[in-house]
Amino acid sequence: MKIFEAMAKEGHEQLFFNHDRTTGLKAIVAIHDTSLGPAQGGCRMWNYASEDDALLDALRLSKGMTDKCAAAELDYGGGKSVIWGDPKTDKSEALMRSFARYIEVLKGRYKTGTDVGTTYDDFIIALKETKHVGALPQEYGGGGNSGIITAYGIWHAIKAVAKELYGTDSLKNLTIAVQGLGKVGYHLVGHLMSEEAKVVACDINQENVDRAVEEYGISIVAPEEILSYPCDILSPNAMGAVLNDETLPKLQCKGIAGAANNQLAEPRHGEELANMGILYAPDFVANAGGLIQVCDELEGYNKERAFRKTAMIYQRLLDIFEIAKKHNITPDVAANKIVQDRLETIARVRRNYIGQ
Repeated sequence: MKIFEAMAKEGHEQLFFNHDRTTGLKAIVAIHDTSLGPAQGGCRMWNYASEDDALLDALRLSKGMTDKCAAAELDYGGGKSVIWGDPKTDKSEALMRSFARYIEVLKGRYKTGTDVGTTYDDFIIALKETKHVGALPQEYGGGGNSGIITAYGIWHAIKAVAKELYGTDSLKNLTIAVQGLGKVGYHLVGHLMSEEAKVVACDINQENVDRAVEEYGISIVAPEEILSYPCDILSPNAMGAVLNDETLPKLQCKGIAGAANNQLAEPRHGEELANMGILYAPDFVANAGGLIQVCDELEGYNKERAFRKTAMIYQRLLDIFEIAKKHNITPDVAANKIVQDRLETIARVRRNYIGQ
């Protein structure tokens, strides 16, 4: 990969490559944009196929965090870190402490927490070496499981999509297809069932499936069938790039709202969804609940405040849908316009020196 060209393409500010010979740590920290404040974004640990794959993931995810922070009106920028390795076999106390020391070197320019392949326990260890971590358990001053508040936000996003599609945000008797029953999807199903929605779901992890079936009695289909399942609203809550050239022709939904990051494999897929008559809730708006909680932790966590901010996802999406209709653009383009406008406006507001 031509790194500087890749950075220039999306406007990244910095990339940090970190290696520790004692633990074998191989980590990348990508800082995309700090116009609004320090970069915020979780640490993903994944056994990438190549160095380029790890770098591309860091670049894409950090850009997504900038969008998410700006769209949620948070005074933080976008960043992301990835550790290249198998979280089941390569993770250790020493590796997480080594990683945390590299985070400490950045002196608060980047703050991190859990993501795919990392857990609360990992960042309790990281606290021994840096204070610039969030997404902590309640007993450590954090908000606890971020999947709960993320699911709460996705529930509101689905209600906004229903409101736009059907004129009411009631989910009663609507068929919702949930892809992924992990820490977000499982809690999302609870909200959907409370509204008497018809839920069909899948997960590649049988334990997740068994737990959801036992708790909620939902219908289950094979993972390869969920995207083509006839439904009102599809909710992708697994890995990204799920909306692509191969999957779009299979879709049989009227709307999409889920927690997965970077659901559109390419920007053009947002236009293709619109041409198919499918209403798409931009993922970086819909899935901001976890980020809102982590940012609230940095101010001294207040649960009511965090959930109130997350509930605003509903109106934020309705506003985006209205802008999209008014200007004859897609919702993802409308959301990105809001992001760019806020980045530019706040940067101009902060151009004046106000003293120390």
